[in-house]
Amino acid sequence: MGSRPSLAQVAALSGVSVKTASRALSGEGYVAVETKARVQNAADELGYRLNRTARELRRGGNTSTLVGLLSGDLANPFYSRLASGLERDLRMHGLQLITASTDENPEWERRLTDSLLERRVRGLVVASTMAEHGHLAAERRHGSPFVFVDRPPVDLTADAVLLDNRGGAKRAAEHLLERGHRRIGIVGDLSRLSTHQDRVEGFAEAMEAAGVAGWRDYFLEDAHDVDKAERAVLALLARHPAPTALFTTNNRITTGALRAMRNSGRDTALIGFDELDLGDVLGVSVIAHDPEEMGRHAARLLLARLDGDDGPARRVVLPTRLIERSTTAPS
Repeated sequence: MGSRPSLAQVAALSGVSVKTASRALSGEGYVAVETKARVQNAADELGYRLNRTARELRRGGNTSTLVGLLSGDLANPFYSRLASGLERDLRMHGLQLITASTDENPEWERRLTDSLLERRVRGLVVASTMAEHGHLAAERRHGSPFVFVDRPPVDLTADAVLLDNRGGAKRAAEHLLERGHRRIGIVGDLSRLSTHQDRVEGFAEAMEAAGVAGWRDYFLEDAHDVDKAERAVLALLARHPAPTALFTTNNRITTGALRAMRNSGRDTALIGFDELDLGDVLGVSVIAHDPEEMGRHAARLLLARLDGDDGPARRVVLPTRLIERSTTAPS
């Protein structure tokens, strides 16, 4: 692999000084239109690109225009929608979003966090898979703003934008109970995730309030992807007696459940947490929320910190809503 072309090579090819070439490519004034075009053509011919991060660091001492987003799993549409809401607000303030996926691996999250901070990002938005975040306390003291999304910080004082996971899951269980179901299977995500734990607690609260004993006999967790969720649901549907309804705690698990129901031929009621692609077409009842709104709230909190807000950490809890469709319609 050849070495990257230098600014000096661009200047030589376009017949200007290095300083003029730098100004032309940076969009600064005092460079004639014809000269800018000549320099840009030379840069295109050589394949040269400005190292804007290094340039900004030289100018500002320790800051850039970059904001990092650490997401759990880019295969989940939830994170792409969250990133969309976040990026739009940051862009309007001259900031650029860079996204990295931890694949729900705590060790990889730690490495990515360190890597982004070493690059002097202006701030970090984190959908964390780690059990605690005390290692970031020093960075917070140095002024690096963090906003946690979907999952709260542990052992770290930082802003957070969360969902009403417990309330949403409770409403899902109540909806199925109102339809006369008592044998309700619940298929959940990784057991160590706070979102999973909160949703199970909300479900349990409704079941216990209704006097339904033994609901844990139909509870499976750690079904993190579509394939594992499909296998888990098939296992539940094979039990005797089988559950008459299912609650799936995120959109990918819901997709696995739909596959399992198709393959088993069973007509089982279903409600999932999170909207899913084509959910309206397929008629899947869901506990819905707005990931883009979560991203917008995160952007506002981060921008406020960058503008000098040093007030107490804020926690925003976004509501959920029940969308009833054919999978839980009365028989």
